[in-house]
Amino acid sequence: MSSLRATLIGFSAILMWSLLAVLTVASGAVPPFQLAALTFAVGGLIGAAWVAWAGAWTALRQSPAAWALGVGGLFGYHALYFLALRLAPPAEAGLLNYFWPLLIVLFSGLLPGERLRLHSVAGALLGLVGTVILFMGKGLAPALQFAGGYSAAFCAAFVWSGYSVLSRRFAGVPTAAVAGFCLATAVLATLCHLAVETTVWPANGTQWLAVLALGIGPVGIAFYTWDIGMKQGDIRLLGVGSYAAPILSTLFLVLAGYAEASATLGLAALLIAGGGLLAAKDMLRKKTG
Repeated sequence: MSSLRATLIGFSAILMWSLLAVLTVASGAVPPFQLAALTFAVGGLIGAAWVAWAGAWTALRQSPAAWALGVGGLFGYHALYFLALRLAPPAEAGLLNYFWPLLIVLFSGLLPGERLRLHSVAGALLGLVGTVILFMGKGLAPALQFAGGYSAAFCAAFVWSGYSVLSRRFAGVPTAAVAGFCLATAVLATLCHLAVETTVWPANGTQWLAVLALGIGPVGIAFYTWDIGMKQGDIRLLGVGSYAAPILSTLFLVLAGYAEASATLGLAALLIAGGGLLAAKDMLRKKTG
């Protein structure tokens, strides 16, 4: 597979993840662990069908460390993300979650052979300004009211960025292994749901379709296409392209009627995405230079 084709495949994951927030809200009142169990079961079964068709069952034979990272990253991130969108306004929680591309740039600068540059720190500060503006627009009382959801969204960003950076140590793990990670995540989410949540099924066909769409796209195929892009495509270009996700995600929420369009929301989205672009300046320069 050519690098260009793999990069385009990787970009499809960014587009699918831009729909994660709007589909999560559209799924109704399904509890976070139950939603993770349902969607990862769909995503895992899609991967299992692909593995069976390709006869790639040996790809599931990975080290305990690879399984721990894969399942821990997928389960931890989505449990926190779904919780955030249940406990806080979706647009604001979604923007906080989309600190993960910026955090990936910052964490990557701490890896061996890399170093953190001034513009990376400046980009982080710009994203922080965007977050402050986001909460100033809502006022202090609403921010405190939804503190649990906002905290979950912020922690989710750290989990996903940590998972992404640490995945560089497991570049030899084939994409087919992601199917096993998804199925294991579905089992773990089911156990957590049975232990701490009350079952709430989608109330109508629209909500069931949202759950199915989540499992097929953002919590399914997107993981496989992102893995292909990361391992065979242009990582720098994909890294820069990730900063379109917060703006697209916010736009889809507004268009679907789940968030109100406002100057504050738009400015926060631009500052968070712009901070990420500034932090990733080296990536962009190397690609276009």
